Amino acid sequence: MTRLSKGTRRATTEGALAGADPAGRGSGNGSRRPGRSGGEQVGSTSSEPYRGFERKELVDDFRLACISRAIDDREIMLQKQSRVFFQISGAGHEILLLSLARSLRPGYDWFFPYYRDQALVLGLGVTPRDILLQAVGSVDDPNSGGRQMPSHWGSSRLHIVSQTSPTGSQCLPAVGCAEAARYLASRNLPGCNAFGDEVTYVSLGEGATSEGEFWESLNTACRLHLPVLYVVADNGYAISVRASDQAPAPISELVRGFRGLAITKFDGTDYFASRTKGAQAIARVRAGEGPGLIHATVTRPYSHSSQDTQAKYRAPEELAEEASHDPIDRLEHQLVRGGVLTAEEADAIREEARTYVAGVARDALAAPRPDPTTVTEHVLLLPEIEDPGQPGVAGTAHEADPTGALVTRGEPVGIGDAIRLTLYELMGEDERIRVFGEDVADAPEDVVDQVEGKGGVFGTTHGLQKTFGVARCYNTPLAEANIIGRGIGQALRGLRPCAEIQFFDYIWPAMHQIRAEAATARWRSEGRFSVPLVIRVAIGGYVRGGALWHSQCGESIFAHIPGLIVVFPSRAADAAGLLRAAFRCEDPVLFLEHKHLLRQKYAMDPFPPADYVLPLGKAAVRRPGRDLSIVTWGATLQKSIDAAERLAADGIEAEVVDLRTIVPWDRDAVAATLAKTSRLLVVHEDVLTAGFGGEVAAFAADECFASLDAPVRRVAATDTFVAYEPTLESAILPQVDDIERAARELAAF
Repeated sequence: MTRLSKGTRRATTEGALAGADPAGRGSGNGSRRPGRSGGEQVGSTSSEPYRGFERKELVDDFRLACISRAIDDREIMLQKQSRVFFQISGAGHEILLLSLARSLRPGYDWFFPYYRDQALVLGLGVTPRDILLQAVGSVDDPNSGGRQMPSHWGSSRLHIVSQTSPTGSQCLPAVGCAEAARYLASRNLPGCNAFGDEVTYVSLGEGATSEGEFWESLNTACRLHLPVLYVVADNGYAISVRASDQAPAPISELVRGFRGLAITKFDGTDYFASRTKGAQAIARVRAGEGPGLIHATVTRPYSHSSQDTQAKYRAPEELAEEASHDPIDRLEHQLVRGGVLTAEEADAIREEARTYVAGVARDALAAPRPDPTTVTEHVLLLPEIEDPGQPGVAGTAHEADPTGALVTRGEPVGIGDAIRLTLYELMGEDERIRVFGEDVADAPEDVVDQVEGKGGVFGTTHGLQKTFGVARCYNTPLAEANIIGRGIGQALRGLRPCAEIQFFDYIWPAMHQIRAEAATARWRSEGRFSVPLVIRVAIGGYVRGGALWHSQCGESIFAHIPGLIVVFPSRAADAAGLLRAAFRCEDPVLFLEHKHLLRQKYAMDPFPPADYVLPLGKAAVRRPGRDLSIVTWGATLQKSIDAAERLAADGIEAEVVDLRTIVPWDRDAVAATLAKTSRLLVVHEDVLTAGFGGEVAAFAADECFASLDAPVRRVAATDTFVAYEPTLESAILPQVDDIERAARELAAF
């Protein structure tokens, strides 16, 4: 493949303008490139701003800026004709982004752009046809196959990570990506950059700098001295909100307290300032000097999007003033003044760009649309795991007794120890696994050999740092979005991160990252990106004194998120077998660890051998019965078994089924138990209204109605929070008496 100058970009493929590639870019393969090729230089005096730049690069960038603007104009027209269904433009940002693209390396650096970065992705090698295929929603759209709205970039080939809509949420995964790049290089793991000089680019508007995730990301990027380049394209508005209403000072001033952050501010409508100062900022980050932030002022000549009319909130004089500073016009004037182009040649390039884009748009409109039957594809990719044993069947890989408990020898361990031992085992096998969160490490490195070590508030990570080092088990800031967001970036970059949220009750600051960034990655990119992240969370009540901040369940909320696997073991062997399965997943796993069960003797098992891996979505019958079925999970499993034993004293045999995983969940097991008993009681610790038991009950009514001889019943927590005082907690959470009472009524129906 031909190699050109360091800043060249992969060419577009649709055709030529004026006898040249319409993008005006040479090909590149993402590897380290040699220096400039010695092309013709323009400018003869120091007063000329284009001095020292190659003529071809200047013309190519002007041409590509015109193409980018022509794409916006064509999309706006098509949106008014209802042939494009949404439009958001990159107008006014073109010159800044094309200048930066000259110093960035597609397929080598990693990119977390935002929706106005159209000119950047064109400069990196995304074609106009790619962009217009996304705008019309074609199945040939290489970003998402018609699943994402326009200006949501994504290219695994170019390392442009599939973009989401929430503003600012991309900053934390970008930091995690840079963190992973350093770790991969330090250990020479597959996927590492041999030169160790890649840059992680992340961009946002000045409005998005109000988001907390932006500030959390800066905290970590500066503390770890990471090679992250922040680009804040400041066009003065966040939809209709002025920058002056967003913050007390420009962002380049607000961030000055972050040590190690190099701040560069310039006029992003000036191509030559952008080329020079942007290149310097990128070179500093690439050289390993730490993160940098570019604050570039740009314009927004068009409304925020097709759903906005900026004339409603911007005075005509302001709009006219901004139009007089159009960055493409400014570059054209500079090139004509410098003799790089004549006015006629510049006009011809603009017209050819419009003609070219019109032709590409016609092709895109004729492209096929997605097949509606494919909408459920690429939600999850579950690993194929063979069931390690059948209950009561001798000679299988792992014999189990009639209750489903694993038959093996050894000292029984609790769920907490099973999790800790499994992490030891898996980390010993795979260097890509890193465990991190608040308090998960043993101690600071300077005292770790002198103290016992903490290893998490429940001890489930105790000793991991001492065994594997601080690079593989480490503490994070007290910031849940930071923990999960960094894990997402590490997973995208090729690691197998294990992020811990200390208490389920504090997971909500991370909800944005879990829901918007992690769970949607596979679906929104049509399988081109995935996030193999294991999120371990301590959950649940029955702890006496935990109150509403340390005792809640809420798994049903996460079961409502497509693309997220939810696991909830109730026994030690299951915890080990399911955790092993979680690390085989290519999608995010929420692994729920019930606090009350971590050291309960009734949940103990001998630690299962390393090849004991449980398939996801496979329930276990914990107690066989014939008269009614109790389906449950988590801490209410043992309470259901205790209630069943009381019923048995009166000749009522209840079958107790432990779901073990919430997403996916074992519908076949529920259907099978109802075929035997014809009565269903669902028991869970979460609140009754919209709890996951409602999903099980609905399935029974919809799919197993012929098997039912009685209405489906549910036992759950009251529709309140969990109280501090023990008698109140007992009244709120399901108890054995509650389950027994409901079961007797159901059996008597």
